[in-house]
Amino acid sequence: MLVAASATSPAVGSFYISRSIKEQPRLRIAVRSSAISVATILTKLQKDCATPLPVLRHVADSMSADMRAGLDVDGCSDLKMILSYVDSLPTGYVPKGYIVERNEKGLFYALDLGGTNFRVLRVQLGGKDERLIPTEFEQVSIPQELMFATSEELFDFIASVLANFATKEGGKFHLPPGRKREIGFTFSFPVNQTSIDSGILIKWTKGFAVSGTAGKDVIACLNEAMDRKGLDMRVSTLVNDAVGTLVGARYWDDDVVVAVILGTGTNACYVERMDAIPKAKLLGDFSPSGSMASATPAPQTHPRVHSQPLHAFHATVQAVHHLHLAPHPPCTKESLPQHPSPYQLGTPDLSAMLQDNTDDLHTVGSTLYDVLGVESNLNSRKIVLEVCDTIVKRAGRLAGAGIVGILQKIEEDSKGAIFGKRTVVAMDGGLNEHYPQYRRYLKEAVAELLGPETSLNIVMEHSKDGSGIGAALLAATYSKYEHNQ
Repeated sequence: MLVAASATSPAVGSFYISRSIKEQPRLRIAVRSSAISVATILTKLQKDCATPLPVLRHVADSMSADMRAGLDVDGCSDLKMILSYVDSLPTGYVPKGYIVERNEKGLFYALDLGGTNFRVLRVQLGGKDERLIPTEFEQVSIPQELMFATSEELFDFIASVLANFATKEGGKFHLPPGRKREIGFTFSFPVNQTSIDSGILIKWTKGFAVSGTAGKDVIACLNEAMDRKGLDMRVSTLVNDAVGTLVGARYWDDDVVVAVILGTGTNACYVERMDAIPKAKLLGDFSPSGSMASATPAPQTHPRVHSQPLHAFHATVQAVHHLHLAPHPPCTKESLPQHPSPYQLGTPDLSAMLQDNTDDLHTVGSTLYDVLGVESNLNSRKIVLEVCDTIVKRAGRLAGAGIVGILQKIEEDSKGAIFGKRTVVAMDGGLNEHYPQYRRYLKEAVAELLGPETSLNIVMEHSKDGSGIGAALLAATYSKYEHNQ
């Protein structure tokens, strides 16, 4: 649903106290045609949130510049350009001119831990001809108490779920004799990665406060838990959701060059040339294996540089909570009920309201009532929609500018690598998946920045749950066994 971000009639939002059927105090928003003009408030908000083309260009250019600074030396940029230690991609993707010597085959597992839910999955790879044959997965919610438990308790729970999932293996899934099961681990929390299969947890985020893990290798924690549960499985790779999404999408489409996650956490990744990463030379133990090297001359690549540039863009969506319609006398600000915490209107609430197509905007009204305890009339709901649309328009357009900044940087380094041909950006995360207005504004910003002709070649492709598949594919790529078994 398209909601115009304009307000033409003077009005004021006035608050009254009423009683619900449960005798609970509720706020009521009523719109009057006198006193302070809501149109003035909305106009100011729209002006403050505006993202005209010069602003978008500045964001894109700053993104490119900060990426270069982050690749130069750690600490020189606001962007954390973190090396992934992935120096070889699955050969389902075959770059033109490369001689491929690997051919992923066999049974591989993945564990995808990125929040309060985690997924375990297995894939049977059939080689270059059949590629991904069957796939099975289970999604499990982490009990609330384990989010505040010890490291051993959390990883023991994860290992137990994984062990139970492994016992159900059968049918089209088969492990060749003499082989140990191998697993790729997608771990979307801050880590200091030291190799393809090790990483030190910096801190827990996303509501987790697990004791005894910070400063430890998360792969070692998982391996120890699997040993305690008698699960004979080898963790071969550690990646985050952006890396997994890039690998999973690129396995099927060799035009994928960037992966972007827009959700609870936000980051992006892309394939970078090794000669464009000066700080990689400072890492004495970092030595790309060169398994993607070919007989034809080609720059060595590092299949992932990870940044966290888009966090501030999507966080803006939730700022609607801070908009207060001016109270009409005699009701004063001090007499209004105070909300116990900020950000009560979350992104799913804004998305649901903006997709309300009912004549009386019933979804908007019920959301305001259920979440904030506010009763509203139709005119008030229309104003709320204009506020929501203004906020999400800013968020989506800024995210689009950030993506253009990544593409722009790649093109500047390798002319013709991006513009002038089909280029796919693999997208995942709740904002991209469930928020159509956000997607539309993001794409509009990309088109404005690149122009109609160039932007036609830029494809924003949803890659749902690609991070888990990508981790399994990397487990195959870094398998210690030959793929012809």
